[in-house]
Amino acid sequence: SLTTRLPKAGETILGHKFFVGFGGKGANQCVQSARLGAKTSLICKVGKDSFGNDYVDNLKRNGISTAFVGQTTDAATGTASIIVNSEGQNVIVIVPGANLLLNFEDLKRASDVICKAKVVVCQLEITPAVSLEALKMARASGVKTLFNPAPALADLDPQFYAYSDIFCCNETEAEILTGISVGNLEDAEKVGRMLLERGCKLVIVTLGAEGCLMISGEEPIPKHVPAGKVRAVDTT
Repeated sequence: SLTTRLPKAGETILGHKFFVGFGGKGANQCVQSARLGAKTSLICKVGKDSFGNDYVDNLKRNGISTAFVGQTTDAATGTASIIVNSEGQNVIVIVPGANLLLNFEDLKRASDVICKAKVVVCQLEITPAVSLEALKMARASGVKTLFNPAPALADLDPQFYAYSDIFCCNETEAEILTGISVGNLEDAEKVGRMLLERGCKLVIVTLGAEGCLMISGEEPIPKHVPAGKVRAVDTT
């Protein structure tokens, strides 16, 4: 919903636009990969509801394999309710729903697609142990692994670092994982070095308008990649 300002507790205000869109970090990454020309498959779970049906159709329209998109009657499709004000600030409530029902059996069924991939991308929108298992399966078959620790967990299983070829986090996630508040490039470099020590091969710290910082065991001199200037319309 779009409103001029965010409502106070218990207040009802008039908004000027409401729309439903497809999203979820993993699905966004999938759609972008497919649009860039990669052959892409999503392993996830949605509800056997109208959102779930629309979701599967939308993935197909975007050229993504839905062979391992399960539909369950045990939970609703995951949703996020977002209210955005005219300054682009937002409040968000996320209900993971069916995402949390993705399990090891589902991964086993998808083992062929995981083990034959060039790259496997995981995040934390599903049960963390299931993400970790996917990274382990990929690594065992020599597949490159990219892990995005979002939404961030302070007590992330240390094995995630060891099984991530590329570990990509933003400033908030970096702080939750390392306790280092990222205010500049030096802070981002400290985060990168700490995560390399924990076992990652290459670390990318994304810095919003400042682009990102990249550091790896092979390239210990950090590389800053600036971002082009844009006018933010809605950060979600």
